[in-house]
Amino acid sequence: MKDKQILNIEKLDFLWETDNPFLFCAHHKDAFPKGNDEQGVDSKHLSGRNIGNDFQIKDGFRMYHGDKVPGFPAHPHRGFETITIVLEGFVDHTDGNGSSGRYGNGDVQWMTAGSGLQHAEMFPLVYKEKENPMELFQIWLNLPKKSKFTDPYYKMLWFEDIPVIDVVNNNGKKSEVRLIAGTFDGVKSPAPSPDSWAANPDNHVGIELIKMEPGAMIKLPAVSETLSRNLYYYIGESINIGETAIKVNYKAKLAGNEEITITNGRKESYMLVLEGEPIQEPVVQYGPFVMNTQKEIQEAFMDFQKTEFGGWPFNRYDPVHSCGDSRFAKYPDGTVEERGTFKG
Repeated sequence: MKDKQILNIEKLDFLWETDNPFLFCAHHKDAFPKGNDEQGVDSKHLSGRNIGNDFQIKDGFRMYHGDKVPGFPAHPHRGFETITIVLEGFVDHTDGNGSSGRYGNGDVQWMTAGSGLQHAEMFPLVYKEKENPMELFQIWLNLPKKSKFTDPYYKMLWFEDIPVIDVVNNNGKKSEVRLIAGTFDGVKSPAPSPDSWAANPDNHVGIELIKMEPGAMIKLPAVSETLSRNLYYYIGESINIGETAIKVNYKAKLAGNEEITITNGRKESYMLVLEGEPIQEPVVQYGPFVMNTQKEIQEAFMDFQKTEFGGWPFNRYDPVHSCGDSRFAKYPDGTVEERGTFKG
């Protein structure tokens, strides 16, 4: 008999399947080499690659859309949000709305594209004397129709400010929940962007990173019949959800109105949970634009061709910052928030 906690099980690929209100999740894991003076990749590592569209792992890493520095040079968005969780390594953010920053090693960037903006996300190789491994998740969260044209907004959730909840079961084995969004065991996450679907607690948006010791057990609470909830199991060997064994590199779609019992196997395990109430509106997506109708998609293309969403007032489309491994954020009003070198 099928476990009533589990609705579906699927193998994970590079792009992870999501459910409304989420649109997209990518897990990037790259063993970048030592950096050069430009915080990029030496030319000896670039031969044989499809530079400009390099998504195949070669020598342990991809260049993505970068040509010298890996990453995603300036590109537009409209109608949704990006949530970027950097587990290891660094990301340099620059956008046409006046925001910029360098973040990494546990930091999270929450960016509301809203009415439209261009931004660049580059992966600087900050260390010349050692390798630059990088691991991150990028999650796309939809905006409801009323917020599609909200002003762009950029917010940092710094590693030091993100709550970690320890759950210890009767055998002394521990699970850790790093709470990016939502509420867990009475603990609230940092506030998301103000116009986000996640800003209303009735929408039950949760983003949780869970780490489990061998033999640990944790429970996700029942929320609602309408909640969409997916668990992505990306490091470990096996876990049990209820009575069902799940192997690593699989996704389990879970019932939102059931208490979910997760029991870890013999190896330390890591998983990502995405959950939330669906936005009950049509979703029409074309590349970097997510709207409610095909006409709105066409208008987004025309608006971008006409205005470039405010333009790109920089001398390069793949900007990187020159602050080493120090972390900072600069906001459109000129405010600068400095967090210094990661000490975790």
